[in-house]
Amino acid sequence: MTYLFQVLNGIGLGMLYFLLAVGLSIIFGLLQFVNFAHGAFYLLGAYLTYDLVERGMSFWLAMPLAALIVAIVAGVTEAVLLRRIYKLPHTFHILVTVGIALFIQELVIILWGPLGGNVSAPDGLNGVVIWGDFIYPKYRLFTIAFTAVLALALYWALERTRLGAIVRAGSESTENMALLGYDTLRINTVVFAAGAGLAGLAGGLVSPIRGVEPFMGVEALSIAFVVVVIGGMGSYVGALVAGILVGVVQSLMATIWPEGARLMIYIGMASIIVMMPRGLFGRA
Repeated sequence: MTYLFQVLNGIGLGMLYFLLAVGLSIIFGLLQFVNFAHGAFYLLGAYLTYDLVERGMSFWLAMPLAALIVAIVAGVTEAVLLRRIYKLPHTFHILVTVGIALFIQELVIILWGPLGGNVSAPDGLNGVVIWGDFIYPKYRLFTIAFTAVLALALYWALERTRLGAIVRAGSESTENMALLGYDTLRINTVVFAAGAGLAGLAGGLVSPIRGVEPFMGVEALSIAFVVVVIGGMGSYVGALVAGILVGVVQSLMATIWPEGARLMIYIGMASIIVMMPRGLFGRA
């Protein structure tokens, strides 16, 4: 029962990692831009959810509203600042996005303090589900179900809609998209905002599980990069499979070897890099 509990925990954790990583992966696939501020958008989504709930708003409204605010902030940031540096060397991408991440982190500390806080699970999802000898928290089951439905919706949007076709075509050649008359700058902004919004949504979802604290974005960014590297840059399926793998490994290792749970993730990433430099499903 202990291992079943940890596997379920790992799947739920892995789906949250997927939400984090898929935005980062899509942004890289379309823009060839490495966004080191991605973890800060996750942090901002978690704290906005926390703040809205503290002000009396329902969690069901606070979580999507926080993700929307994060998407708007990211879209404005991309349009005003980041699009000016896309053609510069990647060192500029790193410096600017790290600066944005540090700015958001310090802003969070100024606004909400350095100690963090807790978010209560929404009404109806408090307590546990009991199946014989097996007991599992309702909110964690909701997280697994919700992220699974969202993953299917995202896949449909990318594979079956006009916008998804444009995004996939743009990841192959933005020049050809511009020649066909598409506004590539607007497409870039929408994709960047959507990717950041997904990170903000992941932050909101995780807040009742882990609470919020000012440095959670740093951990989230490192995990997102591990998932993207294992799954393959620009791969939706890769982000999903790698997110679940990383979540399950981390959760199981927390029981088998707690001190090495995080270490095993990085060992797995290093092994993939050596054996499959493009990742499990990567194209480049």
